[in-house]
Amino acid sequence: MLKSVSRRKCAACKIVVHTPCIEQLEKINFRCKPSFRESGSRNVREPTFVRHHWVHRRRQDGKCRHCGKGFQQKFTFHSKEIVAISCSWCKQAYHSKVSCFMLQQIEEPCSLGVHAAVVIPPTWILRARRPQNTLKASKKKKRASFKRKSSKKGPEEGRWRPFIIRPTPSPLMKPLLVFVNPKSGGNQGAKIIQSFLWYLNPRQVFDLSQGGPKEALEMYRRVHNLRILACGGDGTVGWILSTLDQLRLKPPPPVAILPLGTGNDLARTLNWGGGYTDEPVSKILSHVEEGNVVQLDRWDLRAEPNPEAGPEERDEGATDRLPLDVFNNYFSLGFDAHVTLEFHESREANPEKFNSRFRNKMFYAGTAFSDFLMGSSKDLAKHIRVVCDGTDLTPKIQDLKPQCIVFLNIPRYCAGTMPWGHPGEHHDFEPQRHDDGYLEVIGFTMTSLAALQVGGHGERLTQCREVLLTTSKAIPVQVDGEPCKLAASCIRISLRNQATMVQKAKRRSAAPLHSDQQPVPEQLRIQVSRVSMHDYEALHYDKEQLKEASVPLGTVVVPGDSDLELCRAHIERLRQEPEGAGAKSPTCQKLSPKWCFLDATTASRFYRIDRAQEHLNYVTEIAQDEIYILDPELLGASARPDLPTPSSPLPTSPCSPRPRSLPGDAAPPTGEELIEAAKRNDFCKLQELHRAGGDLMHRDERGRTLLHHAVSTGSKEVVRYLLDHAPTEILDAVEENGETCLHQAAALGQRTICHYIVEAGASLMKTDQQGDTPRQRAERAQDTELAAYLENRQHYQMIQREDQETAV
Repeated sequence: MLKSVSRRKCAACKIVVHTPCIEQLEKINFRCKPSFRESGSRNVREPTFVRHHWVHRRRQDGKCRHCGKGFQQKFTFHSKEIVAISCSWCKQAYHSKVSCFMLQQIEEPCSLGVHAAVVIPPTWILRARRPQNTLKASKKKKRASFKRKSSKKGPEEGRWRPFIIRPTPSPLMKPLLVFVNPKSGGNQGAKIIQSFLWYLNPRQVFDLSQGGPKEALEMYRRVHNLRILACGGDGTVGWILSTLDQLRLKPPPPVAILPLGTGNDLARTLNWGGGYTDEPVSKILSHVEEGNVVQLDRWDLRAEPNPEAGPEERDEGATDRLPLDVFNNYFSLGFDAHVTLEFHESREANPEKFNSRFRNKMFYAGTAFSDFLMGSSKDLAKHIRVVCDGTDLTPKIQDLKPQCIVFLNIPRYCAGTMPWGHPGEHHDFEPQRHDDGYLEVIGFTMTSLAALQVGGHGERLTQCREVLLTTSKAIPVQVDGEPCKLAASCIRISLRNQATMVQKAKRRSAAPLHSDQQPVPEQLRIQVSRVSMHDYEALHYDKEQLKEASVPLGTVVVPGDSDLELCRAHIERLRQEPEGAGAKSPTCQKLSPKWCFLDATTASRFYRIDRAQEHLNYVTEIAQDEIYILDPELLGASARPDLPTPSSPLPTSPCSPRPRSLPGDAAPPTGEELIEAAKRNDFCKLQELHRAGGDLMHRDERGRTLLHHAVSTGSKEVVRYLLDHAPTEILDAVEENGETCLHQAAALGQRTICHYIVEAGASLMKTDQQGDTPRQRAERAQDTELAAYLENRQHYQMIQREDQETAV
């Protein structure tokens, strides 16, 4: 792959080719894995099974299916050695030699791999031929009868489609349609769609930005036992459910969720978690296949103008129509809707000012604070009348004087909070469910709204099947996150129908802790080791390397059948006891509150487990001899006592037993002394000079900072000290040739130092005078692994600037 030539990569079979070389693939008759079959008389007797799609690979993970040995990973862009032959469908891989891969295997039927139950075989999909113009004459004779027949068909049946689906039903199959919203959650969808194209048939994966879900659902409407995976936010899920309502599929296919949005309250309710992190797509497909089918109430909203409202109550900015006429999560009015409305209006007016999640959250916070000071919703109770199942709640609401009222369908609201309270806290009401045909009506004062984020709840008003809400003035409302200012209206809320959803199931691993023959023991004694976010990302989730980089935290004893929620409680107690039973931790540093579990057994690499999904996983499922946890606020070297850290005291070494104070008339150290200490890699001297008043932002005549000098000598200790104690401006400071310290570290191939600087917040998009980024400097140094890491972090920095999803 030469840098000067553009190249293409196929997501379905992972072939990479120079654009000018695509013609050569046709000459050698290389074809991508077939996603459909041609229609016609020649194909009538075509076999119903799928053949393997064998591809030569210059790089391959895993082990040979024949001999069980791994593949050579000495891969370079200039290497022409073929190390493996693998199938793009079932992912079987063999060494590229006769002893492992026999020629007769080429024509064998393919099993489609471990996810065969959800893969739609290409034999089901026929490409239809468009009617030719030569048939016009014969069609004229049948035009009248054709019109009569087509008028009896639905609109979806009277239109020509390029593909026809002819399924072969099987009770073991659960064919899956994947709909991805590429704009969800900082454009995560654009990246994950590539993985689905690799694991599945590309004809069953759809980009929602290319026309929506309707056409695909119409094409696959007759597929038995169909399932849907909605990859996006709650707005994306609502879009798909509304399309299913329009098509009236019988039975409606159940919908699973891969949460890519920002709130993801519906995904949390159905155990899919609060947001996608790094779980392998293969695991997600297994969860969709094994998930339980449940029902979800959906509610109708009908708004009509209030005839009793006088003309003086009219507001020019108000509308008579709601943004949506159905909701799955909630309908609310008052303070929260007003804040959301101001955010949406400001973003539409100036979209360039809302290009990062952090900035959006800051705007939300500022708007909420100003609205609180203005008290725009304090008189809400005076202008509404609420009747639930014939009972007038208006007097109760006027006594409470809420500033926000929520009609809630699911337990979660506002990015994971539980406004109705946790189960067991509401003894005067029935337990809250998403399939019981009841709405929960909750009132919030400013105090209870503030307490909501720390585990509080609102005032429980009632549970009901029907609501009649009357407003006497224009009031901000929102429907599943879509806000508007609604004119004085009469709003009726009633049950619309129930949608069929897939709920992620709690899994019990078939393999016990130590052996398949041993039952799960009554108690488990397991070592707990923690991994830093720095090492986790730097080592690309590699199991063996992360195990070596992990730091023992201690030992816990838990019941053999405990889930991760219970195990978390034991680990929290362990970190509170420095001398706990079996503790082996070489550091007294505490865990951060945001730590999470890592799955160490059920995938080819480590991956994070969402805290909202801990009750779904048993300890024996994610750990064998050792539990690994990830601490996102811990730096890679922070668990080692020989390096200074921001949250631990500086190391007490012989060179600096205690801070030294100079006499009052002593001059502070010069910049030359600091530079000399950095050049000599004299950590103790540099630390002493800094404590004596030395300026860590000093530069030499070429504009080089102390950090530039520390990088040039490869001093990790000095680099860490400067990152911890110097102002953040030092990260992107440039010398006379435009190089930052990260450019310099990348050019020298100093991987650990690069990781330190990137994690400290250095920019990966800055260019030097030659226009090179740090990633390009690493590529010039032929350090492909470092370049891959920098490219990954550069992409992460870029998506942080993307806007958050709004409901569709």
